[in-house]
Amino acid sequence: MSKEQTSNRWVVVVIFFFFMLLHQTDKLMIGSLQVQISEDFGISNTQWGLVNSGALIVATILYPIWGYLYDRYARAKLLSLAALVWGATTWLNAIVRSFGGFLTTRASTGIDDSSYPGLYTLIADYFGPNLRGKIFGVLQLSQPIGYLLGMILALIVAPMIGGWRSVFYITGSLGLVIAVLIFFFVKEMPRGKAEPEFENMAEMQIFKFSWAEAKEIFKKKTMWFLFLQGFAGVFPWNVITYFFFAYLEKERGYDGNSILFTMAPVILILASGYFIGGALGDAAFKRTNKGRIIVSSIGVLLGAIFMYFALNTPAEARNQFFILMCLTAVFMPLSSANVIATVYDVTVPEVRSTAQAASYFIENAGAAFAPIITGVIADAIDLKTAILLICVVAWVLCFFLYLGAIFTIDKDTHDLRQQMAERAKSS
Repeated sequence: MSKEQTSNRWVVVVIFFFFMLLHQTDKLMIGSLQVQISEDFGISNTQWGLVNSGALIVATILYPIWGYLYDRYARAKLLSLAALVWGATTWLNAIVRSFGGFLTTRASTGIDDSSYPGLYTLIADYFGPNLRGKIFGVLQLSQPIGYLLGMILALIVAPMIGGWRSVFYITGSLGLVIAVLIFFFVKEMPRGKAEPEFENMAEMQIFKFSWAEAKEIFKKKTMWFLFLQGFAGVFPWNVITYFFFAYLEKERGYDGNSILFTMAPVILILASGYFIGGALGDAAFKRTNKGRIIVSSIGVLLGAIFMYFALNTPAEARNQFFILMCLTAVFMPLSSANVIATVYDVTVPEVRSTAQAASYFIENAGAAFAPIITGVIADAIDLKTAILLICVVAWVLCFFLYLGAIFTIDKDTHDLRQQMAERAKSS
């Protein structure tokens, strides 16, 4: 990789970090706005769950389409288009005045939510396998920080500037700015450029999407374990994102300031967990192909244990609750960067967007209904039961699925490296 390309790749990382940060702020702050929006439209927990499931369903349907487009065409330009769509749909969501209109426009915001596979695969062509976990971890810092920024906008800024609609106008406008930055400053890279087998090649063959290679994705046993754990693993994230603030306010008696001062440190710790997970995964991967999977399995198991004890802490024991939530936050995201890196450890460059999109499709096919299921359980029993039941069951299931992947990862990783070596010889 030339000096210019090396310099440019860090520009790309910075732009993509802010793309994800502001996009996640826009996407996730709705959880902090639940009480405001619910009171505005006069809706129940079940209807609130339907609002959030709508966007998830749209994103789920579009994942295969985005994945295919990213593997066929220039990813940078498509990501610029995604940012443009983000800005436009957020503005529409702020404009409407009826619950039906809000439900429809909120669902439309899911169009750009399924655009991340192209971002990650483009980064994978700038950075080799031994660095990807760390870089993905850095990028994923944007998710919890965006969550925190969204919480600040929702709880502090929104009441000062005219309500929740005003902050939607702000985040929608920022989407348009990001679209321009990506269009002019993010350059495309040849697919597979950062694979170690092509490291010292001035010229390399161009790898194009093929249906034959796309079909090979589903023949890899490791991918099926990743698909299944993803299906279960996204449930807790959606439940926490869309219901945890209402749980703190309604069932634990927290006011706005208490929520902010409790959750802000927890979210910052959660943010560090993404990078810690990616760094630990890279370090473990250098020792064994199983490394990323081992780190992931430890993360989900300990996350489930600490979440169980946190939610069963008495409401008056706020310090104990805070400590247990901090411990939960350390382990929750350990698997995130490692799962993405593992997908790229076993799939060829020209179908990686498709592979990741397939993974997200399967994840969201079930998780899209998590808010509805949570809302129904919360209305029937309470929010604590809904959150605890879904989170603990899902994470324990993920642990056992990761154990299965430990027995398949060696073969699938070896097969990819052998295939890359053969291509390098023929280039």
